[in-house]
Amino acid sequence: AYGLISGSLALMSDAGHMAADVVTLGAALVATRIAGRPDTTGRRSYGSYRAEVFASLLAVVLMLGVALYVVTEAIGRIGGTAEVSSGPMLVVGAIGLVVNLIALLLLRSGASESLNVKGAYLEVVADTAGSVGVIVAGWLVSTTGQAFWDTVVALAIGIFVAVRAVSLGRQVFAVLGQHVPEGVDAAAVAADLAAIEGVRNVHDLHLWTLTSGMNVATAHLVTEEPGDNHAVLDRARELLRQRHHIAHATLQVEPVDHQGCDELGW
Repeated sequence: AYGLISGSLALMSDAGHMAADVVTLGAALVATRIAGRPDTTGRRSYGSYRAEVFASLLAVVLMLGVALYVVTEAIGRIGGTAEVSSGPMLVVGAIGLVVNLIALLLLRSGASESLNVKGAYLEVVADTAGSVGVIVAGWLVSTTGQAFWDTVVALAIGIFVAVRAVSLGRQVFAVLGQHVPEGVDAAAVAADLAAIEGVRNVHDLHLWTLTSGMNVATAHLVTEEPGDNHAVLDRARELLRQRHHIAHATLQVEPVDHQGCDELGW
């Protein structure tokens, strides 16, 4: 409302991003509740943990939408004249800054543990920068009398939001695309498993992330004959858990003369 009253595009961009936050944070909360529910259908063998990732994807879409709107409006104002009132910009920007700083403190600890919370955290980081930008724009408009600064700050906010959205989007698509988890070296995992006493070869190794903090692995371990398969399995599980932070692993231990694994077409 004050963005419309003041004619400030910077304030409007900050307001639009805050409105996107309301939807995004609400989705993050719902996703967290869904992810924690046990499956009663028998059809979700991995539970509903991916709900958090889809909520993060929604955050990316909304952030990109806001950024596109702001940048388009800012470019449209270049070369034109606009009436901008600096008073509401300074007051509302300061209030927004206080609220965003409180939100940052609340979300900071969980941002390193959950992609879902990280998406919400990045939204608030962008909002905080937006509030600072609104205050700076208001001060510049007030001291110089040039409404051009409002457009410049709005454009900077839009670009900043877009960059943040792309960064989060890359992480989301890495999870949905079942890429090797960030910080995990697939070649090192294979070499460590092959170095276990009693293991001759490792094949069909797959590594991916189910959701934040939940890395998953499957592998076939070819063992010497005769050998202690129970010991091999225990050593492999412990190695994945301790050295590579993969707590959930499905391992198939098979004798060296086992046939059939190479018959798969994919």
